[in-house]
Amino acid sequence: MSTVQPIDASLRGTIRTVGLIGGGVIGSGWAARALAHGLDVVAYDPAPAGAAALRAAVDNAWPALERRGLAAGADPACLRIAASVAEVATVADFIQENAPEREDLKRGLLAEIDAVAPASVVIASSSSGLLPSRIQADCRHPERVVIGHPFNPVYLLPLVEIVPGDRTAAAAVDTAAAFYRSIGMRPLRVRKEIEGYLSDRLQEALWREALHLVAEGVASTEELDDAIVYGPGLRYAFMGTCLTFHLAGGEGGMAHMLDQFGPALKLPWTKLIAPELTRELRDRMVEGTAAQADGWTVKALERWRDDCLIGLLEVLEPLRRDRIQAPAAEPAS
Repeated sequence: MSTVQPIDASLRGTIRTVGLIGGGVIGSGWAARALAHGLDVVAYDPAPAGAAALRAAVDNAWPALERRGLAAGADPACLRIAASVAEVATVADFIQENAPEREDLKRGLLAEIDAVAPASVVIASSSSGLLPSRIQADCRHPERVVIGHPFNPVYLLPLVEIVPGDRTAAAAVDTAAAFYRSIGMRPLRVRKEIEGYLSDRLQEALWREALHLVAEGVASTEELDDAIVYGPGLRYAFMGTCLTFHLAGGEGGMAHMLDQFGPALKLPWTKLIAPELTRELRDRMVEGTAAQADGWTVKALERWRDDCLIGLLEVLEPLRRDRIQAPAAEPAS
């Protein structure tokens, strides 16, 4: 069993309580990750059943976190449900906002949090594509507002994209990166503010193409998933896209790959414009994925997914290229 690293000493005593606004899929994922690393969590969700759903999500994630290894003091009982946004903002040492992806909602909510939280507390939004400069615009202290975009399930996947707005201070980015790193994440600083950031822009291109292929009757949802799971998805898990294509060029690397396959970029292989989401296409997607689920509940699928991810993480972590010595160069013939 792997062991969760303790909270970074530079952050201990400054970030002990994580505040969460919104306790849905992403908010509950943040809660589970923070709790597993021995932190206290105070959360607010306006939905009538929000508190119960949040606790149920943490409970569902906990077996996976136990398998990964818990930090000293990790306990789901360290989750406290607050009665308001203000209650969270006044007691938290780091605040993560997880409201639905609407610019007007997030802009107003961040201003509400900012009006109450001490000026030294960083406020991060889990937005998956909105521009931080726009959603920080009504804050008294926009310099402490950043995007901290995680990936589902937050409690297992390490990537978090950090995107500053035009008024975000470098110190806020540094603090957010250090905090995320202290809870086992891999912060990726997005160097230029752009809609959709990095990972979601890549995923969106694949998603749009999948919708076209289903809409045109070329493939089922299961066939498209198989096309990724048993092929490029295995390479993406440890090599990504660019390094994969570097190897596709053989000894000539990326240069040869681009010279050889570059002309194919002019061929009509993809359709980056999204298809019309008709009722028929919607029904095909729903029916196809329901057949793939084969009667499994979402919670059961989440636990199966977690088992798969943990297996991959346990295999890949010791094999990361920054952890092993590069092989010696082949001798010249």
